[in-house]
Amino acid sequence: MALPRASAVAELLKPITWFPPMWAFGCGVVASGMPTEGRWTLIVAGVLLAGPFVCASSQAVNDWFDRHVDAINEPQRPIPSGRLPGRWGLYIAIIWTLLSLLLGSLLGPVALLAAGVGLLLAWAYSAPPLRLKRNGWWGNSACALCYEGLAWITGAAVMAAGALPDGRSLGLALLYSLGAHGIMTLNDFKSIEGDRQMGIASLPVQLGVQGAARAACLAMALPQLVVVGLLWHWDAPAHAAGVAGLLAVQLLLMRRFLAAPLQRATWYSALGINFFVIGMLVSAFALRAGG
Repeated sequence: MALPRASAVAELLKPITWFPPMWAFGCGVVASGMPTEGRWTLIVAGVLLAGPFVCASSQAVNDWFDRHVDAINEPQRPIPSGRLPGRWGLYIAIIWTLLSLLLGSLLGPVALLAAGVGLLLAWAYSAPPLRLKRNGWWGNSACALCYEGLAWITGAAVMAAGALPDGRSLGLALLYSLGAHGIMTLNDFKSIEGDRQMGIASLPVQLGVQGAARAACLAMALPQLVVVGLLWHWDAPAHAAGVAGLLAVQLLLMRRFLAAPLQRATWYSALGINFFVIGMLVSAFALRAGG
């Protein structure tokens, strides 16, 4: 059996999707309040775990089990196009999962646990019998937790010699995971027709385009409002004001998105989410400054 081309493997692993968990890992590192001097090898290994390993594994798993949907929505992808022939998509998903667990084990028990939970959710999201993505509420929750919360917790734990982060850090990780649910919904707008044909109840399929757009905006905005309140309560008024200002920009962009959600979902993903993730980092610095 011929080996697949490296370009097709790289496309399957989707490097462009690695940024959110890598960023969230970095936020966890900042929120830990621990010094970074002399620990850059550990930090780089953690960033690799979050992005090129765990996230890449999830992409390979998803593309393999979504190959029939992709044949309708995006037939140019590596598996439906035949550039990854046979069962190579599945083999790569398994290999990357095992490599992710190996790297996680080198970073300590909490990092291994977080990686393991993330990988379990990745397989549960895409693979039968659970295939959580068949329902947008469950599937998007699994993705959001993997991309934001678990990566944040892993970053904080790696810096704290494997210990769980404190309650404030865990709270922020959870809130930004809830917000990321809306980001996942934005991604579903591009595949409505294929999802409908294949019986996948994404939020745009369940709620309609306008209803899903409103749900996505609420999911992104409300947790950030809670973050603003918590930062103020934690005596970090400057950081609270920073997150509030970033949220205000998002609300203005959301107004334009809601006027034509089907046409502007990709536009909002490319622009509005930047202010969301900057707010994550501002929140992390609030914990670092507060000690």
